[in-house]
Amino acid sequence: MYAFARPFLFCLDAERAHDLALTSIEAAYRSGLNPLLAAKPKPLPTEAFGLTFDNPVGLAAGLDKNGAHVDALAALGFGFIEVGTTTPRAQTGNPKPRMFRLPEHEAVINRLGFNNGGVDALVRNVERAKYAGVLGINIGKNKDTPNERAIDDYLHGLERVYARASYITVNISSPNTQGLRDLQEEETLRRFIGTLREAQERLAAQHGRRKPMLLKIAPDLAEAELDAIAEVLLAARIDGLICTNTTIDRAAVAGHRFAGEAGGLSGKPVFAKSTAVLRGMRQRLGTRIPLIGVGGIGGGGDAAAKIEAGATLVQFYTGLVYRGPGLIGECVEAMRAKRGA
Repeated sequence: MYAFARPFLFCLDAERAHDLALTSIEAAYRSGLNPLLAAKPKPLPTEAFGLTFDNPVGLAAGLDKNGAHVDALAALGFGFIEVGTTTPRAQTGNPKPRMFRLPEHEAVINRLGFNNGGVDALVRNVERAKYAGVLGINIGKNKDTPNERAIDDYLHGLERVYARASYITVNISSPNTQGLRDLQEEETLRRFIGTLREAQERLAAQHGRRKPMLLKIAPDLAEAELDAIAEVLLAARIDGLICTNTTIDRAAVAGHRFAGEAGGLSGKPVFAKSTAVLRGMRQRLGTRIPLIGVGGIGGGGDAAAKIEAGATLVQFYTGLVYRGPGLIGECVEAMRAKRGA
């Protein structure tokens, strides 16, 4: 069914198509027609971070920023859903146009800038959801919060989503909020993660249940920076790591008419770079910290390659734009075959 809808969606502005696709998925779910979009894969149970996933293929953050479509997206067959990025206060994000498709490369450039309705709106939405599977909530800071006070925004987000999340992702790797990636610097990250870890343990005691906390990093880090991040994460005993966010590197799309647009590049062109970071972090972290592989998954073979590089779970978003919901089952089956299940 997606093959018929895609040409129409691709005639629209990318952000308008994004909104229409979500509306359509929601309508299909509410009318009981979602099996026409994708056949749910057979379960492939996977353990990570102390959680059990129905299958190891998840939706990456960014598609459902406000957690308004959790049930409909889960019905497509994802083994877990990650919503957000959410910020303490609602914000409109960057000026439009701010999302661009590069079909020749199966890629997207976006500079949305954490446009969302604020964490209170997201919490209300996920409280209404019936979904009982694994739900990740991705938290960030408001654009006008200076880095010196960024920790306050993350602490607020962590506290507000803690009760409703299966796990929480700390996003300091988006290229679309000025200065955000500076929080990945070693000493800054050490203090930042240390403070969040203390809050995590305090909230675990308060709620009577410990929720895993993950960090999402950029693909544009030098080897020395990856060394430093690994050292910080091991010392802090963080629960998991997501490799990676979008890239600011345009080498893979040089010459394209949108290559000069600011923002993060996702899709096929980021696959090699993100997988290299994933493999490098697995080598640095050993088996002590589970990894989620994200970036450029456009087929089952790509998902299997992420597992080969060291991931326990995978996520995608841009692949859904180009391949549709059928990509979910394809990835699950490729990972099943790799596992010999």
